[in-house]
Order: sequence, then structure tokens, then C-alpha cells
Amino acid sequence: MASRGGPMVTGTDGHDYMHRQRVAEQYQISAQNKSRLKYCIFFHYLLFFAMLTKLSADILDRLDIFVLEIEELEVPKPLVWEYVWCLSILVTFFALSAIKRNRINAMKRFMYLTGIFGFGPILYGTIYYFSDMWTYVSTGSVENITLWQGYPYGVLWYAFILLAVQVHCFSLYFSNNLLSAWMSRGMKKAR
Repeated sequence: MASRGGPMVTGTDGHDYMHRQRVAEQYQISAQNKSRLKYCIFFHYLLFFAMLTKLSADILDRLDIFVLEIEELEVPKPLVWEYVWCLSILVTFFALSAIKRNRINAMKRFMYLTGIFGFGPILYGTIYYFSDMWTYVSTGSVENITLWQGYPYGVLWYAFILLAVQVHCFSLYFSNNLLSAWMSRGMKKAR
């Protein structure tokens, strides 16, 4: 043992601590997956703000607020699934609360509700825009499909859906890893 700036104890080169400085595997897994899940939630928030930007024209119309610049964009009217998907942002608070205190039930709620409010609307959007996407991919033509600012609207939605599916899948994967780590810790305590 050495004091700060002082002499080192004789008989040691400073590497004798290696056998003592080990963190149990479930704690390493927990710390790593908590960090990764927080990144996924951050990307979920970015997608939420992108969706909110898209919905802003409709929200302002409902509030009877006229902004010429937004009206000139001629954003298509949103579908119900877009608003339902926005509810998935509330689900992330279960994950954040679970991460703080290693709450298994809150993490399970996050996983179930992500399936309902995250994947459910995304699946509906995938089916809804499939015909436009298929027409564009198979023919390369933009005839008979919805366009926005000259771009195929279904393709734009599929880009968003691809990102959202990745964020939700990774969130569920890291959540499952956290549950496994937390439950294994509990099992070892019970023994």
C-alpha cells in the first residue's frame, strides 16, 4: 500500500490488488446494458421529435393557429397510428425508473408497453404504406403513389419505420439483458 506521494510498502510492486478487484459478472452486464438502453431511449426521443415535427401542422390546425411557413409545406394529414406511436415516449419513463433502482416490474411494463405502443403502430404503418412502397420499388415509377415534396411518401415512412424498429428492438434486447442480470442476482441471494 502506498500513501499519496509517499513511499511504497516494501515487498509489493503495486500489482497485488489484481486478485481483489473483480466485479461480479451480473453487475458488469447490468451497468453496460443500462448505458446502452439509455442510448436507445435517447434515439427514441430523437424519433419522437421528428414525428412531433411532422405532426406539428395538424396540431397547430387543431389549435386554430396559422403559421404560413408550415402551411406552405403541405404536410399530409396524419393517421391515428402516428399519434398512438407518440404515446410510446411515455413508456420510456418506466425504463428510466427501472434503471435507477433495478426494478424488475417496471422493466417488464416497459417491455410489454413497447410492444403495444411501439411495435403495434409501426406494424400498422408498415402494412398501410406497403402498396406504395411495393409499387415504387418494383416499378421505380411515382405514378399512382402519394408524393410529398417530390418524394414517395411511403418510402419516407419506411425509412422512419426502419429506424424505429431498430430502436425498439435494441431497447427490448437490452431490457431483456437487464432483467436476466437482475434476476440472476436475486437468485444468488436466495441461495
